[in-house]
Amino acid sequence: MPELPEVETVRKGLEKLVVGKKIEKVTILWPRIIERPEAELFAEKLLGQTIEKMERRGKFLIFKLTNYDLISHLRMEGKYEINQSDEPIAKHTHVIFSFTDGSDLRYLDVRKFGRMVLVEKDQGANYKGILALGPEPIPSQFKLAAFQKGLKKHHKAIKPLLLDQKLVTGLGNIYVDEALWEAKIHPEQPANTLKPKEVEELYYAIIDVLARAVEAGGTTIRTYLNALGEAGKFQISLHAYGQTDKPCERCGTPIKKIKVAQRGTHFCPKCQKVKVRKG
Repeated sequence: MPELPEVETVRKGLEKLVVGKKIEKVTILWPRIIERPEAELFAEKLLGQTIEKMERRGKFLIFKLTNYDLISHLRMEGKYEINQSDEPIAKHTHVIFSFTDGSDLRYLDVRKFGRMVLVEKDQGANYKGILALGPEPIPSQFKLAAFQKGLKKHHKAIKPLLLDQKLVTGLGNIYVDEALWEAKIHPEQPANTLKPKEVEELYYAIIDVLARAVEAGGTTIRTYLNALGEAGKFQISLHAYGQTDKPCERCGTPIKKIKVAQRGTHFCPKCQKVKVRKG
């Protein structure tokens, strides 16, 4: 699944490629991608709209249009490609935005899990999925004291808690594993048992890992490409995720893979031990 760094990289690419373009036609080949309004009305409302700006909130892309906000979530394998309108339509293309300049923005999704929603202008921030998100993982919005307080309220394991997007948004499987490795915290450590120093280390690890991943253009594990058709580069910097049986870069112990909350999880069994404490 594209995580925050990948979605931010897609946003930057689309900002270069489609801002200023006017929509002449919308072709919907798989209507279930459109959450609301119904597909025919969705296409009708977009006619003549100009893409004025590209924004992102968590893992949601927000196309700022003349009269609407178009919210797009890529889910597992959604991606956008720019093509000329006369180019053949690739397999797994589900929505085509045709512009007046003869180019297309095409949405492709092998698993068809992605979703699009059209809301009134500047109302994207009030979409239910966005309202539920925690702060962006940057120091100006993500505050250590609030993070500490939030963790104390939860007995559940730290990894699934970080994945639920409420304490901080943008973390998926890859970057939770990387942040926990960096902070030397076991993925099954109960959140409310973390000591203040551990919370601080985790806080800075989250900010660091995501910032470095954004700088690298995200992580390409299987199919992810940005809007310019480029792979991310952060996979060469991974310390835990996908490193099963490889030596930990700190201590040399083989990285182990287990399931935590039904998610494949990578950690160092020596550096990241579960610590038995009172909550």
